[in-house]
Amino acid sequence: MMRLSEDRVRIVTGVFDGGRDEFWTRRHMPTDGSVSFRNITEQVTTLGLWGPNAPAVLSQLTDQDLSQADSPYGSIVDAEVAGLPCQLFRISYVGDTGWEIYAAWDDGPALWDALMEAGADLGIRPTGGGVYGSSGRLEKGYRLMGAELESEYNPVEAGLARPRVKAADFIGKEAYLAVREAGDPEVLMCTLTVEDQTDGRGRNRHMMGGNEPILTPDGGRITDSHGRVSRVTSAGYGPSVGRHLLMAYLPRELAVPGTDLQVMYMNELYPVEVATTGAVFDPTDSRMKG
Repeated sequence: MMRLSEDRVRIVTGVFDGGRDEFWTRRHMPTDGSVSFRNITEQVTTLGLWGPNAPAVLSQLTDQDLSQADSPYGSIVDAEVAGLPCQLFRISYVGDTGWEIYAAWDDGPALWDALMEAGADLGIRPTGGGVYGSSGRLEKGYRLMGAELESEYNPVEAGLARPRVKAADFIGKEAYLAVREAGDPEVLMCTLTVEDQTDGRGRNRHMMGGNEPILTPDGGRITDSHGRVSRVTSAGYGPSVGRHLLMAYLPRELAVPGTDLQVMYMNELYPVEVATTGAVFDPTDSRMKG
């Protein structure tokens, strides 16, 4: 959610979550007419420009200062890009610096062409959901709605607690404060590396999907005091680190880097190791915020 002005907020939601989020927002809006809601999905297009050369590409097309001082991480600024009115939102879901660039729907093709031309000598390449939703996301340990983020686990267990809580009331605040004040969570979201991907027939298996059980080295199920079984929430290859990665909730005593476990995939067991509760790639976020 981006505050564009004192009385205007833009909500950008996941590809498959728009209908759900619009329903939820409308359901909880004041009924006195003080708040209005417009779905502008078909009026705005978004292109993500990310990677170490993103500033060099974009700087050819705009006079906007793209430094962290004037276009810092998390900011949204109005700018003209390739002669088109745009908004630059400095954020990344793929682990490297760059922007989500918002433009009028009809300006999308011209914006695409301008970016591809400007980046031709800088290694620009079109990528899609495989990076955005899988490899880049997994390398950064970013949680995904419907995978790591669902009703069975709370934000503190997901590692999304922040140092401060805003003073204003919000839906779920009481429950959120309660789990914060309860102390260290029983389980933590972790990223694991697959140590050997070879199956019983000597084939290299590339695990995808989720819901596969995580087991102890002796094959025992891992269950917390709430009866929740540790399972893979997301899986995919991390090209920047050269490892196949899994995400899963683990009891705190197992959520320690170096802990050896197993994952069951296609009815076979594979050795895995807990890597971190954070990111395996650029854990200090220096590439995005430096």
